[in-house]
Amino acid sequence: MFVITPEALTGYTSVTAAGDTTKTAYESRPVGGLIYMADNLLSTEQTTEMLTNMQNIAMERTGLPAFLSVDEEGGTVARVAANEAFGVTNVGNMSDIGAAGDAQKAYDAGVTIGTYLKQLGFNVDYAPVADVLTNPGNTAIGTRSFGSDASMVADMVTKELEGLSSQGVFGAVKHFPGQGGVSGDSHDGAVTLDKSLGELMQTELVPFQKAVENGVSFVMVGHISVPQVVGDNTPASLSQMMVSNVLREQLGYQGIVITDAMNMGAITGTYTADQAAVMAVNAGVDMILMPQDYETAYNGLLQAVQDGTITEERIDESVERIVKVKLQMQ
Repeated sequence: MFVITPEALTGYTSVTAAGDTTKTAYESRPVGGLIYMADNLLSTEQTTEMLTNMQNIAMERTGLPAFLSVDEEGGTVARVAANEAFGVTNVGNMSDIGAAGDAQKAYDAGVTIGTYLKQLGFNVDYAPVADVLTNPGNTAIGTRSFGSDASMVADMVTKELEGLSSQGVFGAVKHFPGQGGVSGDSHDGAVTLDKSLGELMQTELVPFQKAVENGVSFVMVGHISVPQVVGDNTPASLSQMMVSNVLREQLGYQGIVITDAMNMGAITGTYTADQAAVMAVNAGVDMILMPQDYETAYNGLLQAVQDGTITEERIDESVERIVKVKLQMQ
C-alpha cells in the first residue's frame, strides 16, 4: 500500500541501480511500488537495467509486478525527457496542446511518453494533469494544465490516457478534486479551495468524472482543503468525505486511489507521517505516496490495524484493487 523512493526503500542517499541491497530491503518488506526522480535516472542503459532488475526482484518475491512509477507530464515536469542523455522528445507543456484545441495532439503526447517510458521499464505515469486552470494566477499548476475550459480539459485528459494505455503504461489523473482554482502551492503548506460540491461538479470534477467513465486505473488525490464540502480544513487526501463519498460514491470510481506525495508541507505542517497514513487509509485511500518517514508511516498503519483503528476489511479492499491492476500488467 506504499509507493516510495528507492532511497526510502534502501536507506541509501542516492540510488541508481537495483542490486543486492535493494533485493534484501524489498524481500524483507515488499512495497506496492517505487517512484523514481530525475536523480535516479541517468541514461537509457542504466535506467533500463535498474528497472528490469527491480521488476525481477518484485516478481520473485510477490509473484506480481511492482508499480514502477514516475512524474512524466511533459513540459516542465519531465524526469526523463528533460535529461538529454535519454534522447527522447519532450512533448511540451499541456497548455500548448490545450490551446491548439485538437485532442489528437493529447493522444499523440500520451503515445510518445508511453513509448519511451515502457521501453525503459516504467508501468505507471503520474499524468495527465486533470486540473482545470480557473485561476490564471495559479503558478503551481500553470502550464501543466490543458486550460480553463472543463470540457476541453476532460477530452484532452481522456485522450492522453488512451495514448499512454496504448503503450501499456497506466496513467494517473491528478490532482483530485482539482487544484487549478487555488492560489497557493501544497508543496509549501495548506491550500484551500472555497467552492461547494455543486460548483466542483460543474468545473473541477468534470475531467475526473470523464476519466472515471473511461476506466482510469489510478486517481491521485491532492492535499487541498475544500471546507464547504468537508466541513473543516482536512486535506482531500485525508478526507473520507472527498475520497469515499465524492470520488467513490458520487463519481462511481472503483480503481486505485493514491495520495499526492505525503512529504509536502500541506501534510507535514499539521500531521506526523503515521497520523497522515492512518487518516488516508481510513478515508478510503489505497496507496500512500512518499510518506515523510516511511518507517513511521508503515509502523503506524500496522499498529492501527492491530488495535482496530483500521479494519482488516478496509485493508483488504485496497489490496484487492491493487492486485487487480497488477494482474492487468502481466
